[in-house]
Amino acid sequence: MPCLALVAAQSAAATDIRRAEDALAEANWADYAADRPKSIVEIQPFRRSVDARLPEGGEVRLTALNPGINAWFLLDVVAGDGSRRAASYHLELSDPENTRLSLTDAEAPALLFARDGIEERCTPWQGRTSELDRAIASGLPYAPICNGRAFVRNEMRGSRTSREAVAEFLRDNVVFGESIVGLIKGSFYEDAYMSSGEVVAGGASGDVAAELGRARLSQHPVIRTYFGFEPEGAERGMEAGSWYAIKDAPGIYASAMQPGMIHPDVLNGPGRTHGLDAVERRADVYLVGFDMSQFELGYEPGTDHPRLDWSPRPPAGVRTRGLPGPDGFDRAAPLVRTGMLSPALTDRVAATFAAGFKRDHGAWRAGDLAYANKGSHYGFLANGVIFSKLHPGLSTLFVLDDGSVHMRTWREEDRALLPRVRFARQNGVPLVENGAAGEQVTSWLGGNWSGSAEADLRTLRGGACMKTVAGRDFLIYAYFSTATPSAMARTFQAYGCDHAMLLDMNSQEHTYMALYVTENGTLMPQHLVQGMAAVDSRERDGTPIPRFVGFADNRDFIYLLRK
Repeated sequence: MPCLALVAAQSAAATDIRRAEDALAEANWADYAADRPKSIVEIQPFRRSVDARLPEGGEVRLTALNPGINAWFLLDVVAGDGSRRAASYHLELSDPENTRLSLTDAEAPALLFARDGIEERCTPWQGRTSELDRAIASGLPYAPICNGRAFVRNEMRGSRTSREAVAEFLRDNVVFGESIVGLIKGSFYEDAYMSSGEVVAGGASGDVAAELGRARLSQHPVIRTYFGFEPEGAERGMEAGSWYAIKDAPGIYASAMQPGMIHPDVLNGPGRTHGLDAVERRADVYLVGFDMSQFELGYEPGTDHPRLDWSPRPPAGVRTRGLPGPDGFDRAAPLVRTGMLSPALTDRVAATFAAGFKRDHGAWRAGDLAYANKGSHYGFLANGVIFSKLHPGLSTLFVLDDGSVHMRTWREEDRALLPRVRFARQNGVPLVENGAAGEQVTSWLGGNWSGSAEADLRTLRGGACMKTVAGRDFLIYAYFSTATPSAMARTFQAYGCDHAMLLDMNSQEHTYMALYVTENGTLMPQHLVQGMAAVDSRERDGTPIPRFVGFADNRDFIYLLRK
């Protein structure tokens, strides 16, 4: 009987725990859905917190922002000296794949790091000048604590170019500032970065990488290209639409073409696009393909962009009065946006590229999506933490907890995937969906493609797509020196992409892309085109400090790591 009683007691206790967990989950989802002002922490439906009292009278709370992803935590400390001073610290595990972090509730609470069967305690809040105080005072974007097992993420001022600074000043401080910025772009920057490589009659292309096949073009001439890195076997030019291995970059390939070379069968469908004009037909397109069997993909928000407040685009009627932003907040605090890669990852970084539109342009001004979900602001997540909700109908690049990379239109039922989403970035509607041109490619307002008020859509643009070759997934980044959404869609179709999306546009800063090699122990960027090097910083001896990796940036970015 005693054994039966013990089993019954254990079963009752387990039932109580499940009920408590279910009630907590329900409360968290209610916070997520509530149409009221709130903090970014309240929008995290999977968060779990543990509290402990310190011997000296203070309190400490550890919140796992998404326990299933196990990367980001919030540590709240209330001083026990009678002042009731409270401080919050955004922690990031240096090795989330192999480390578990918890807060012990013993008489002397501590952070408990468990790895490979070994548990180590750490109390970074102790001392007159605590380890947490020293981490904040260090000025480092990632300040190590607890023998490097975790980083404190510190606020930094993200770098930006003078052109971007002027544009932001006009938008934020000048009446009709957005119109002025549009005028500047339309008058001075249309086709400013257009390049048209020389077609070499009778040229020989050298060695061609076979893994990705050839784009479906009506002709495959050899063209002169101006990549900032070296495609192997292309010293005399590249055969248009073919793929070439990039020197010192295993698993990464380069291709080039001009949209006027696309086969007529592709230009005619599937899906509807506008015809290509004479300029974009001869404008160079540079593509970089990644064999995703060799890479992991991640995403990091910039220090400032995308913002979390309202975009000025949606109609006033869709905004909830009193909300500072569409999700109930307009800033990330107490979470910290560093705008750069964690130092724990720099030894594996293979490439980075700018992730997408700012908040100003990341919502609809007209059409069905303007009246759905408060304007359908583009959503984004990092390390399982929601910064802006993902909305159905939007083209989405996302990574699940098993490392798999996906690109497709987000659906209402995909909310069930949220516990597993490690990274996500939305950018408008598809250029290509299921191999066909997207339904909104020909609609300036419906596609939210940006451009001038007269719907002149041809400009420098960046985009990305996914395709599958013999069961292997490839991510392709494409740089269009000047193009409309129609030229982008047909180009991605010619390359056999299943789904394609626009990223950003108008300048080489916004379409930035770099690969990385190590030379004499120094990480060196190799840019898609040479003009992108101007965005990097430099040491006094001229050594480049790569954007997104070597210093904080105000823009968000995608990164690829070698497995």
